[in-house]
Amino acid sequence: MFKKVLFPIDFSDVSMSALEYIIKLKNSGVEEVVVINIVEDKYFYLLGEYTRLDIDKFEGDIKKNITGKLNVVANKLSDAGYKVKVKITRGIPANEILKAEKEEAVSMIVIGSHGMSNLKEMFLGSVSETVVRKSETPVLVIKR
Repeated sequence: MFKKVLFPIDFSDVSMSALEYIIKLKNSGVEEVVVINIVEDKYFYLLGEYTRLDIDKFEGDIKKNITGKLNVVANKLSDAGYKVKVKITRGIPANEILKAEKEEAVSMIVIGSHGMSNLKEMFLGSVSETVVRKSETPVLVIKR
């Protein structure tokens, strides 16, 4: 039933916990995992407005750092027997996740309940809430 999973990761504690749940899904027929990290646009707008930083170099440095972390995750999933695809995009996280859902034709999304913003007073983080409401496929939300 679920063959291909989309796994948005921001390297927060709860997204790393979600990784462990995905590994356990191998026995339920999941064959492929698309791991996606979204670099939020808001950081680039702020830096472009208030600093003289070379934005292209900054983005390259961020992607280089993220690629190293994603390779560790991809290797762990490969070792568990999954086919793995890794994507890094730039934009608004919920929008990019929903876009990847369609582009990759996934059968399920596994997402952490809260990301790096870690807003404890909210039931769900704004990204996971938006994904749950707008996704066309089932969403497994991993809580902290």
